Amino acid sequence: MAPLSFPLSSLLKLKDCAQKANIFCNVLQGLHHRPLRSRLWKRNFGAVAHGVGQLLSHQPRGKSYAASVCSSSSDGQDMTDRLWSVYNETKKQTEDLLPVISTNSVNPNTIFANNEMSLRDIEIYGFDYDYTLAFYSRHLHTLIFDIARDILITNLRYPEGLRNYEYIPDFAVRGLHYDVQKALLMKIDAFHYIQLGTVYRGLHPVPDEEVIAMYEGSHVPLEIMSDFYGKSSHGHTMKQFMDIFSLPEMTLLSCVNDFFMRHNIDYEPVHLYKDVKEAIRDVHVKGIMYRAKFICYGEQSHAVLKKLSEHGKKMFLITNSPFDFVDRGMHYIVGKDWMDLFDVVIVQADKPGFFNDRRKPFRRVTDKGALLWDRIHKLEKGKIYKQGNLYEFLRLTGWRGSKVLYFGDHIYSDLADLTLKHGWRTGAIIPELRKEIKIMNTEEYMHMMAWLQALTGLIEQMQVHRDPASQAVVNEWIREREAMRSQTKDIFNGQFGSLFRTYHNPTYFSRRLSRFADIYMASISCLLNYDFQHTFFPRRTPLQHESPFWPEHSPAVGFVGLTLLQKTCEMFSHMLE
Repeated sequence: MAPLSFPLSSLLKLKDCAQKANIFCNVLQGLHHRPLRSRLWKRNFGAVAHGVGQLLSHQPRGKSYAASVCSSSSDGQDMTDRLWSVYNETKKQTEDLLPVISTNSVNPNTIFANNEMSLRDIEIYGFDYDYTLAFYSRHLHTLIFDIARDILITNLRYPEGLRNYEYIPDFAVRGLHYDVQKALLMKIDAFHYIQLGTVYRGLHPVPDEEVIAMYEGSHVPLEIMSDFYGKSSHGHTMKQFMDIFSLPEMTLLSCVNDFFMRHNIDYEPVHLYKDVKEAIRDVHVKGIMYRAKFICYGEQSHAVLKKLSEHGKKMFLITNSPFDFVDRGMHYIVGKDWMDLFDVVIVQADKPGFFNDRRKPFRRVTDKGALLWDRIHKLEKGKIYKQGNLYEFLRLTGWRGSKVLYFGDHIYSDLADLTLKHGWRTGAIIPELRKEIKIMNTEEYMHMMAWLQALTGLIEQMQVHRDPASQAVVNEWIREREAMRSQTKDIFNGQFGSLFRTYHNPTYFSRRLSRFADIYMASISCLLNYDFQHTFFPRRTPLQHESPFWPEHSPAVGFVGLTLLQKTCEMFSHMLE
């Protein structure tokens, strides 16, 4: 990611905070074995004076500050008072460090790396269209919801009362799972555990006790999870919603479930799921939404395409959308000569089948939409092609391996097969990233994370005191921590929280993102911040058994490694909810 310097004012504050950080290091020492996986924070905090670095990185690790306070107290002092004394001191030290921590915000226009990749190796750039080159206002989601709802009523004889339901823009987030048989929408983490408090039946949360009873805990067995592409099939009862267009589908499912429950209608959840799925499919496949007016914007896509063209890069477009829809949007974003920028244009590709099915040949389409019957022997610039398959695409173009970088918003349909089977480099466009980073940059969130992490370390250390009085205090801290975790969830989305975190763990969505995308960013416009010699490096974060004090890549830091402040800020970036 782009180098981001550490402000001079922060270096001065760091010197003043050195002693406080020394104490705080001991407070958080119990957390030293936890991996710091977030890549959403600044790459470099700059060089720190050698003496200060030594002070902060050579603290004794055998005994924590909290433990020393308790053990050094006189035997006559009440244990409860001692614990609250440690609590208050920890909180004070946390607050003293906040001015330094608050200076380290994240640039929302940064490109984040899961895998090392150099742009100097990339010769060919490929793009999806929807939510990659073109973005839409929420009016389009409202339109999809309304049309699909009316299809249910008109074509499938669903109750007329469903017309009273309107699209709820902030109800769902991407990456959620839906239990088709139980009619439950939920968020699941990378280890297949349900995040309690995020399970919804209709528009209302399901109590944790009921969820635990239904699943005999909070773990979802692998055999009922969705298939590789997130679909519910072949015995899988879970469906994962991975693309942005799925937001109105999740909301419609929840609204219909809500209506049936409110009116005590006995219904089969499997039928409801399939009917809603077919209604949404009709909106897309039959082109109903493509005939409607929508607001389209390009996030500087034109500037990105122009920059690539000026540097002699080859470009292609592979999208599931029909040509007339793409043509209207690209006219708006780029201009009437938009096809001059692309060496190959493929529409209605039927991804992910396009990447796996060798049977479908390419077919030429005129700019009026007429299909031609001639056999395709080469893919020509300025021509429009429909369907086809990747194997034929590779044969006709010779564009193979890691010299190709393809961008898309759907982690499964756009990226998974390309990286696993064909060795292309992949870039994920995650529009929600910008909003989440802006939330993370707020003073409220940083302060909340700082205290939440410090409190977690305090609980971890002081739980060793098993007498009733001590346990009562620690349990009160645990309740405070649980309340704060709910607050940090709600700050992103009141129902389901962050797209990337389930409390301390990555979400199932986040784990798939890290596996199938070499780089990810909020929009394609982020490429404008980098030249074509830039190399993206992922952060080397420690494994569970490794020390978190890794040396920085910058020679200026030398052997001193990560300072305590860097470690602390990494902790706060862990996006606990």
